[in-house]
Amino acid sequence: MCGIVGWIDYQHKINEKAPILDRMADTLRHRGPDDYQKWMEGPAAFGHQRLIVVDPAGGKQPMVREARDEKYVLCYNGELYNTDDVRNMLKAKGWSFTSHSDTEVVLISYMEWGVDCVKHLNGIFAFSVWETNRKRLFLARDRLGVKPLFYSDHKSGVLFASEMKAILAHPEVEAKVGEEGIHEILSLGPSRTPGHGVFDQIHEVRPGHRAVWEKGKLSIDRYWNVVSEPHEHNFDQTVEKVRELFIDASERQLVSDVKLGTFLSGGVDSSAITAVAAEKYKKEGKGSLQTFSIDYKDQEKYFKKNAFQPDRDESYINLVSRENHTDHTVMRAETSDLVDRLKRAVELRDLPGMADVDSSLLWFCEQIKNHVTVALSGECADEIFGGYPWYYRKEDQERKGFPWIRSLDERVSLVRSDLDVDIEAYMLRRYQETVDEAPILKGEDEAAQKHRQMFYLNMNWFMQTLLERKDRMSMGASLEVRVPFSDHRIVEYAWNIPWNMKHYNNQEKGLLRQALRGVLPDKVLFRKKNPYPKTFHPDYTKSVCTWMNDILADSNAPLFDLFDRNRIRKLNDSEGKSIDTPWFGQLMTGPQLIAHLCQINYWLKTYNIRL
Repeated sequence: MCGIVGWIDYQHKINEKAPILDRMADTLRHRGPDDYQKWMEGPAAFGHQRLIVVDPAGGKQPMVREARDEKYVLCYNGELYNTDDVRNMLKAKGWSFTSHSDTEVVLISYMEWGVDCVKHLNGIFAFSVWETNRKRLFLARDRLGVKPLFYSDHKSGVLFASEMKAILAHPEVEAKVGEEGIHEILSLGPSRTPGHGVFDQIHEVRPGHRAVWEKGKLSIDRYWNVVSEPHEHNFDQTVEKVRELFIDASERQLVSDVKLGTFLSGGVDSSAITAVAAEKYKKEGKGSLQTFSIDYKDQEKYFKKNAFQPDRDESYINLVSRENHTDHTVMRAETSDLVDRLKRAVELRDLPGMADVDSSLLWFCEQIKNHVTVALSGECADEIFGGYPWYYRKEDQERKGFPWIRSLDERVSLVRSDLDVDIEAYMLRRYQETVDEAPILKGEDEAAQKHRQMFYLNMNWFMQTLLERKDRMSMGASLEVRVPFSDHRIVEYAWNIPWNMKHYNNQEKGLLRQALRGVLPDKVLFRKKNPYPKTFHPDYTKSVCTWMNDILADSNAPLFDLFDRNRIRKLNDSEGKSIDTPWFGQLMTGPQLIAHLCQINYWLKTYNIRL
């Protein structure tokens, strides 16, 4: 994986662009610490920070190739999982290759198929191609949005980058957050509207979208979405197809010229990926697969089971590791490890995040990077196969708006009463926009339509928030993380599987569990879903409350431009217990909410945001 940055501008001279480009690219060094290269000519300037995973010599970027009286320049962040298939198709059309890198395959794909090249690619990616004679810029992002891509439609051109910080480093882009951006933070945070960059001048290329900038005009269109069709397979055929797609996706994502491992939480998703990877390693004589899990100091002492976290992961992790003979490492985080990274997590997201749910993942990825450069993770299965309680729990389905934002009243109660915002109306507007966009199958009953809408909401919102978290925290540690369940073939097939099959035996991801019979031991296979583990240590609560006390004592703290100081003080005095509803998702209660508010203050202050 890498960090990319680009700038098309007809007003600045080429020698003026170099120091600005370098400054922008330098903000992305964590995404690609192995190499930095730039390319500049005419109005165009591109920078590439590289994390070497495949073909160290042949994959250098920006990559330039000429054909048919045109020069093409590629800046690419990603990984293709059908590299050989596409290369062979292109060879059959007369193209030749000088490397075994997927980078060259992406570039020649564009040279052959133009903007439709993305339809041939299976992978995670965000990239640009500049045609020097035509003076046309092409931007594209992978179907599910695993890799990020932001842009600013500039007055004399366009800027783009892997992260917003690189665009903010440009002297003509201001860290200004207007009315919509404020609503994004207060109504939806830490999620955000697809395509919305929160900052006034910054936007996001949505997953499954591509853009063309030519003659001063930027046009964006959608090249991929799920398509609603009748599901033709019976239950047994469906189980077999899901199993086949999952194994193929997982095995494809094991390609690497550097060390690779897997996240292993003891849940169904990461355990299944681990089992498939370990079997593949065994067949190819590669030895034991490296696996990694996170835990917290004194967790056995302070853990409190609840509806979302019914038990600890340890025994399940050990069972999967033993069964698959993996080389397993448990990383145990101290409270200070989490607290010390709460600020860095904001800097990596460029936005307030999920508190220690982010900072613990950052620490975990830093530890994993000491062992491997690439890791596979189990994200996306819950969104695609129905693993969350809001897919089946009546009170969640009947709640207004997003089922993972149950804190509407709490959000309103903490915001300053004199602030001109309508938190509920904004949230419901964004919710309805996505519901209206969901592809519906004509003739389906109302219940089936509502399930499609719920899956579409999850895919475009909740899953995006978790993928953003995984990308920013892993790349913050210069670790490439791949997510087999985001393979678009799995998503396309699962989209049309009826709910009664997905929820087989009235169990979350019931169909997926059946597809994994024989891959996992039954104890793991039929375990109740457990989310990513959070700390229960009282020292963490004390630390974030101390941080908030410092903010409360600061008469100039920007947090209180948005929030009511007295209400935040009462929340902090109760150590977060006065609000027991998760602010977002399933984990952000108590100290996590206080830390999130501290992160908002840090973001406003550090980014010098003008509201």
